[in-house]
Amino acid sequence: MDIKLKKIKIDKKKVSEILLKYAIYFVLLIMIIVIIIKDSSIVSWRSLATILTQASTRCMLALGVGGIIVLAGTDLSIGRMVGLAGVLGASLMQAPEFSRRIFPNLPSSGWFIALIILFIVLVITFMSFINGWLTAKLHITPFIATLGMQLVLYGIASSYYNALGGSPITSLNEDFKYIAQGKLLSIQFGKDEFYISFLMLFAIVSIIFIWFIWNKTRIGKNMFAVGGNAEAAAVSGVSIVKTTLIIYIVAGVLYGMAGLLELGRTGSATNNLGLGYELDAISACVVGGVSLMGGVGSVAGIVTGVIIFQVINFGLAYVSVDPYLQYIVKGMIILIAVAIDTRKYIKKK
Repeated sequence: MDIKLKKIKIDKKKVSEILLKYAIYFVLLIMIIVIIIKDSSIVSWRSLATILTQASTRCMLALGVGGIIVLAGTDLSIGRMVGLAGVLGASLMQAPEFSRRIFPNLPSSGWFIALIILFIVLVITFMSFINGWLTAKLHITPFIATLGMQLVLYGIASSYYNALGGSPITSLNEDFKYIAQGKLLSIQFGKDEFYISFLMLFAIVSIIFIWFIWNKTRIGKNMFAVGGNAEAAAVSGVSIVKTTLIIYIVAGVLYGMAGLLELGRTGSATNNLGLGYELDAISACVVGGVSLMGGVGSVAGIVTGVIIFQVINFGLAYVSVDPYLQYIVKGMIILIAVAIDTRKYIKKK
């Protein structure tokens, strides 16, 4: 029988492009495999639930800054927004039975807790609105505007923290802590357990909310138009100022909520709460395909980026990798992701 073998022609250029396009995912996949080989006990339902719970507040932050990055901007003040929300919330929502309560005469009822949450979210939203105003009205580059805001917020949070005594603020109201630490559902798998936390629900609601804005509203379409080509969008009648301000306001709401939930999850606050969170949020967006050049991004990509990044964070800590080495690893991931994004942009031009 005469069998003719057909030569398979490999398009080296195409293979090269695919490898480059998905290089960051290959690198992250290899890292995850290495972590699993080093300690296979990380593969469990409990670890998965922990990763998803820890990723929930990071997801809200990433969704907030994701819209700003689509506008071709950035936000370096995210971590300090979380810090200010945390310090304010911790000082105002201590347990009534705590003997060293900072404000002993404050009510601790449910309605008062709700008012404090609303107040802090409004404060953080206002700060984010200022970021938007500085960039949209005064045309200060987002990098400089949010860098300046980062310092302002850290100064405010630190001054307030020092005025209260300069020591970690603990003993939060149990009802508030339950919102961030409680579990909606728990499923046993032998000795293992998977649970759905309230934090996951907050993240899911945020994902649906942002997906709706991005895909079903005029402001979402305008956001992509401004990020893709601001001049063309303006000529088409899109208000760059209005679009920018709304996106920053939406981001501020998410920052405020995430900051309070992070406070509830950790159970205490110092002026350094949220340190470095902006890098994690921006990195997750870039890994998830949001272009730093603007105009490109998806909610699904951001969620994927957050989970991948959280797996790496959790995994490195789980196998006891030196914290300083973790900074190097995360820095390299960011550099690779940005390099790939820049290459795509140059090729597109």
